[in-house]
Amino acid sequence: MHFCITANYTPQALEAMSKKQGGDRREAIEKLMTAAGGKLVAMYFTIAEGPGAIVIFDAEPEKTMAIAALVVSSGTLNNFKFQRIATSEEVTSIRKARAALQDAYAPAGT
Repeated sequence: MHFCITANYTPQALEAMSKKQGGDRREAIEKLMTAAGGKLVAMYFTIAEGPGAIVIFDAEPEKTMAIAALVVSSGTLNNFKFQRIATSEEVTSIRKARAALQDAYAPAGT
């Protein structure tokens, strides 16, 4: 399953990164994903709402919550957002499942 994390670095994180020249955040994230049995799909750096990053990764759901908890507890990020994202193949499967369930659902008020 694919997931996306977006976040901004805290001022303290930016200060620490400026002192550690050559510190590669992508390398650190790849190491974390590998340790969790996942895979980093893409990582981008952003400037919206302050310097930050977008991380897209593939991992088992139970590991993703551990990843999120670990990263948030580091205190180096704010505006942390975490969401499940779907591939086009998954969306096709979801649409088929929705159609199969249609007759079993009664909307509120009906």
